Amino acid sequence: MTPDQQFARLVKFAMFGFVMVFGYFMLADTMMPLTPQAMATRVVTKVTPQISGKIQTIAVTNNQAVAKGDLLFQVDPAPYELAVSQAKLALEQARQDNAELDASLLAAKADVNANKTTSQQKRSEAKRLDALYATHGVSQQQRDQADSDAAAAEANLLAANARLEKLKVSRGSYGEENLKVRQAQNHLAQAELNLSYTQIHADQDGIVTNLQLEVGSFATVGQPLLAVVSDKIDIIADFREKSLRGVNASSTALIAFDGEPGRLYRATVSSVDAGVSAGQFDANGRLAAPQESDRWVRDAQRLRLHLELDGMAMNSLPAGARATVQLLPENSLFSLLAKVQIKVISLLHYIY
Repeated sequence: MTPDQQFARLVKFAMFGFVMVFGYFMLADTMMPLTPQAMATRVVTKVTPQISGKIQTIAVTNNQAVAKGDLLFQVDPAPYELAVSQAKLALEQARQDNAELDASLLAAKADVNANKTTSQQKRSEAKRLDALYATHGVSQQQRDQADSDAAAAEANLLAANARLEKLKVSRGSYGEENLKVRQAQNHLAQAELNLSYTQIHADQDGIVTNLQLEVGSFATVGQPLLAVVSDKIDIIADFREKSLRGVNASSTALIAFDGEPGRLYRATVSSVDAGVSAGQFDANGRLAAPQESDRWVRDAQRLRLHLELDGMAMNSLPAGARATVQLLPENSLFSLLAKVQIKVISLLHYIY
């Protein structure tokens, strides 16, 4: 065989190999989708105090596992204990003020009764003198004085009734339904709630991370002081759109983590995101801005899957750990090829 023939033969083998590899990648991308764009995520809760104050106690250390309800740190409770005491005194004062109003009401009712009696007496005297005046039994001056005294007594009665009504309105309802008592109780409840906020507890099971607190530092409302990383792992994987045909919440997958190359974990697709940021537009009042590109073949859009690991595997996996995800087709042959494919790629992580 001449050198030219040998070269032509090698070219044919190379072209055949390229066609075979290209065909395999086309088939694999369609029937056995795989992506290296995957990572493990955990819910991170920022612990933020609901009151301000100096930090008195720190009950945890960095990277310590905590359970829901465990004490994380405590703010100096002294100012809030004083606020509770002040609110209790205000409640006692409200009840004492109501007792004083009750006494004033009794006095006002007695004053109304006295003025009512006086008014009736004065009106009777005025009627009697009016009758005597008609028979010239009394002088006009005496009659006028009696009428004036009767009118003054009626005015005093009206004034006494007005004072009584004012006291009734000021007193309000009786018992614990009284407005002043309810306001004082509300202030007391708020003060006790603020006092309870001086102890900051974990809202979920997890691991304390990025702890930068020191005793004596000042905690401010709304300012995060530490983070608690959840125990629950969520694997996210970004696939090209065409690779997700037929994928649903019951689809299975294999995952290879960069931290454990060569080892495969079985997982189940839990959900597919409803969209990506590229499909979100703000109503900002501006005209549309169509995308411009001089490329003949544009980049494929990627959509995000969420997967759950089967069992309790890799509970110690840190948030942000990178992984490779292989979706398993239902066809047994393609499923076998997919397992071989992800196994080979996971083994390559030993090298790269």
